[in-house]
Amino acid sequence: MADGRSSTPEQLRLQSRWYWYDWSVTAYITVTLAVLFSPYLTSIANKAACPTQPSDRTCHADLHVLGVPAAPGSLVPYTITAATIVSAFVLVVVGAMADRSKRPLRFLTGFSAVGSVAAAALCLVAGDRWALGMGLAIVSNVCVAGSLIVYSAIMVRITPPDDRDRVSARGWSYGYLGGGLLLVVNLVFLGLHDTLGLSTSAVVRISFAVNGVWWAVFATYSIRGLRAVPHDPAAAIGGSPLTAGVRQLRATFAELRGYPQTLRFLLAYLFYNDGVQTVIASASLYGAQQLKFSSTQLLLTILLVQFVAFGGALGFGRLARRVPARELVRRSLYLWTVVVVLAFFVPQHAFGLWLLLAVGIGLVLGGTQALSRSLYSHLVPHGREAEFFSLYQAMDRGTSWLGTLTFGLVYQLFRDYRLSIVALIIFFVVGGALLRTVDVRRGVVAAGNEVPAVV
Repeated sequence: MADGRSSTPEQLRLQSRWYWYDWSVTAYITVTLAVLFSPYLTSIANKAACPTQPSDRTCHADLHVLGVPAAPGSLVPYTITAATIVSAFVLVVVGAMADRSKRPLRFLTGFSAVGSVAAAALCLVAGDRWALGMGLAIVSNVCVAGSLIVYSAIMVRITPPDDRDRVSARGWSYGYLGGGLLLVVNLVFLGLHDTLGLSTSAVVRISFAVNGVWWAVFATYSIRGLRAVPHDPAAAIGGSPLTAGVRQLRATFAELRGYPQTLRFLLAYLFYNDGVQTVIASASLYGAQQLKFSSTQLLLTILLVQFVAFGGALGFGRLARRVPARELVRRSLYLWTVVVVLAFFVPQHAFGLWLLLAVGIGLVLGGTQALSRSLYSHLVPHGREAEFFSLYQAMDRGTSWLGTLTFGLVYQLFRDYRLSIVALIIFFVVGGALLRTVDVRRGVVAAGNEVPAVV
């Protein structure tokens, strides 16, 4: 019998289908965005800017993006930054609309459909089409973030407070497992490119198409199983969802000052998650351009991270039954700082040392992300989940902008990725200091939510 604190059988059934969306979209984020896209688009940009220069030399010529000069090696960080700026103007409105819609799942369906098509269309990026690559990446990144707003809000509706750490961690673990399996497929395919008579570039482009289809197929399976998700009838109002969403968005920013602990957490998350996301988004670029690792070595690296993170997410979920989530996240930031410092000193071609750093990242990656999401869910006012998660999502996976902008600017100034990576330390330090000021219990009570057993 449900006691109000444990999930009911119906909630468990919905959670089991909810996990599969993480399986679908995290696999795309892991394989395309974190591994293949950055070095591939950078190589296309380098060839466009320096067509006669050997690929193993740094290109000192600039491309021009809307009339603004940009170093080819900074193009990917700038692309992610642009996606976040677009997200900042669009996604917070979408969150408010989703809360006021009678059919919030249609937002998840729409973002998944458009995003997966844009992801698959990356296979068309070849020759000197670096601008097409930028545009498609921006569309897919915005759609990833938009879909995750609704996805995260659904977790709150189908999970009691004391189960959220477990459910959030399980969702992340599905994502890491799905990403790991898709990585294996891509790794085998890449290793057979000579046998198949295909160039490495052709294999990467085919992988883009396969990864987009993966996102679409498993997202459809998840969404069809979530049609019974309860919607708060008090939140659905007549009239245009867009008009109501914009009106509510204004109220959200005004009322956020009335939830000081929620605001503090968002500021802390803005900084430390920017550091996390920039490390994830730039690791393959750093490994390929600075440390001269091959595409196969980078795939092996991310594969290792995925499976270690799978165990790490589940492990942190268990630890959260005894240790407050805020403290576990803070401790994970210490290790992130150590990893960034050590990455600065890794010599070129030192693949063994690189894999040791990958293990360190995997151990804390799942816990940092899963527990941050569940911790924030307790600080969100009831009935305003998608709206408040839109603020959270604007700072989440693959759409952070302060870190990527810093990474890109440092490279543009010094043409050295080692300085770019070590500059990220400030984000972990500032984020950890701000997180320490968050009084979680007071924030949960202020949001009108039930206080979990472990705070």
